[in-house]
Amino acid sequence: MRIIIVGGVAGGMSTAARLRRLDESAEIIVLERSGYVSYANCGLPYYVGGVIEDRSALLLQTPESLQARFNLDVRVGHEVTDIDAGARTVTVRDLATGRDTTELYDKLVLAPGAQPVRPPIPGAERALSLRTVEDTDAMLAAVAQARSAVVIGGGFIGLEVAENLLHRGLRVSVIEMTPQVMAPLDPEMVEPVHQAMRSAGIDLRLNTAATAIGPDTVTLSDGDTVPADLVVAAIGVRPDTTLARAAGLRLGERGGIAVDEHNLTSDDSIYAIGDAAEKADALDGSGTLVPLANTANLAGRRVADHIAGLPRHTRAVLGTAIVGMLGLQVASTGWSEKRLRAAGRAYRAIHTHPASHAGYYPGAAQLALKLLVDPETDAILGAQGVGTDGVDKRIDVIATAMSGGITASGLAELELAYAPAFGSAKDPINMLGHVAENLRTGSTRSLQWHEVEDAVRAGARVLDVRTAGEVAAGTIPGAVAIPVDELRERVAELPDGPLVVTCAVGVRGHVATRLLTQLGRDAVNLDGGYRTWSAGMAATVGEPTPVG
Repeated sequence: MRIIIVGGVAGGMSTAARLRRLDESAEIIVLERSGYVSYANCGLPYYVGGVIEDRSALLLQTPESLQARFNLDVRVGHEVTDIDAGARTVTVRDLATGRDTTELYDKLVLAPGAQPVRPPIPGAERALSLRTVEDTDAMLAAVAQARSAVVIGGGFIGLEVAENLLHRGLRVSVIEMTPQVMAPLDPEMVEPVHQAMRSAGIDLRLNTAATAIGPDTVTLSDGDTVPADLVVAAIGVRPDTTLARAAGLRLGERGGIAVDEHNLTSDDSIYAIGDAAEKADALDGSGTLVPLANTANLAGRRVADHIAGLPRHTRAVLGTAIVGMLGLQVASTGWSEKRLRAAGRAYRAIHTHPASHAGYYPGAAQLALKLLVDPETDAILGAQGVGTDGVDKRIDVIATAMSGGITASGLAELELAYAPAFGSAKDPINMLGHVAENLRTGSTRSLQWHEVEDAVRAGARVLDVRTAGEVAAGTIPGAVAIPVDELRERVAELPDGPLVVTCAVGVRGHVATRLLTQLGRDAVNLDGGYRTWSAGMAATVGEPTPVG
């Protein structure tokens, strides 16, 4: 059997190596248009920033090493320019000589990746992108001559590049046309990232677009200009479907190559994987684009299995992702509240702010966790986490639970590794499960930060049960303040009508809400407490006004 793989890196090389392990007799040809077929593209921003010092550490394999170990025919600098699906041939151009040749295939695997989106503005040709080793070399050369940089786009890659340019000593601006960076997160969860960026000296411009790129500045939609010896376009990528369209392959609803559960395209001899191919969303089965290396790697493995005759299906995707940003870990999996609302899907939100490990052990840091739950089935719909430590393992546990069908309440039953340096006897994951169970059974009712204003308009009063010192530092406007430890003796002081109970993060509020409910009062706990409310307000309307 003769298999041609178009594109290397994660998806293409995973396919090739797995296929060789399964079939020693197959002829496997990898055609890669760049000069590098196997490299750590997720590490490129950190090489730009000098965090990774050795360029060779990014180059995982060469055509020679892949030939020696796997007997693969790997040709870098070779671009596939056409597919004749009827004849099962591809036209290949040797970029060094310009010579075209025709290659036959029995099976064809498309892993061409994605193309950076270029801003449609004057001067866009000066903007650099960061997808390949060649891109990295060009950016490093530009950094050496620069004192200022503008990153257009506040997604995961844009923020990684911004941090690493800051690490290089450049004056950095980030331009984002939406109200927040990191679109997969909800506004109250991303506000700590905004604060960290501004505290580090990054000039963050939200709700602002770049309208022109000049020789050493970028002009913005509000009329301002920012210095820009170096400009990076990080506004996203789009699937590279040039070959697929020319071959008449079906495209999906999101513009990627449509594939089935075996990663087969509309032609039963052609597969597609990686950033160019659509995936099935784990929550609703719709087509989605998830440009992540682990997803591409697994898809490549599954394609090799299918070619070799193994009955394997590719997985649906949750979109689990994490980024490090200025000491913060920022991660998400599944759907956000924004996306659930836009889809008209019912959900229940849970916010907690636990310590990363036992509070009495040195180094404990506060996390912000958010869990989104189906109110009917108790299924987990998504999760987000922000903090300086321990976010990765909490989001990984939740993603695993989602894949395994464990419900939100079921998180309370998980037996997780515990020692004071690593977690708590009631791990933050277990605590999310306890909150979910309380809400599911009705023993607790909660209100979200963005629902407070409407509740007050409808006649509710806010009750702040923190200490006097905490309240003096800032509270929700109009709140009545009675510390939780004095509440039993001071119930008579409470105003009539419904109560929205708040504390710092929701724990004391839960205690107070349970007490008041048993005393016959109509009380709900503000989910995530004042910390979540203030972050949400800062993200949407500016910093809340403290009330003493």
